[in-house]
Amino acid sequence: MDIIIKDTEHIREAAREFINQIGDRRVFAFYGKMGAGKTTFVKAICEELGVDDVITSPTFAIINEYTIDKLQTSNIKHQSIYHFDFYRIKKIEEVYDMGYEDYFYSGALCFIEWPELIEDILPDDAVHVNITEQEDGSRLVTF
Repeated sequence: MDIIIKDTEHIREAAREFINQIGDRRVFAFYGKMGAGKTTFVKAICEELGVDDVITSPTFAIINEYTIDKLQTSNIKHQSIYHFDFYRIKKIEEVYDMGYEDYFYSGALCFIEWPELIEDILPDDAVHVNITEQEDGSRLVTF
């Protein structure tokens, strides 16, 4: 499936379209170059799902947990969202030490940035989401 994000004014619309396609899938691996808009898109998705917390990049914390305060969609039953950023991971043992299985297999939504660094431990059913900047500045989200 492809979603076009024309600009940041239309990102929430794209996030709603993405949410409508989630179905039963829970782990999403976001691929894209630095500045492609991974964090911005994840933030829009979380906001559309009803997260009232301040949503920031987990670059330094590696993981942020958000709570869905008001479930706005019937296909999301779990109240937690885990947002990962593995950009600063130096070795896979760091991910083992944080107990990644507890998150990835919890049934909660997991949004993973920089999954290239942990490919070997991604769940088999993880959805690969590619975000690429187009020549006109829009973003193409493919999954």
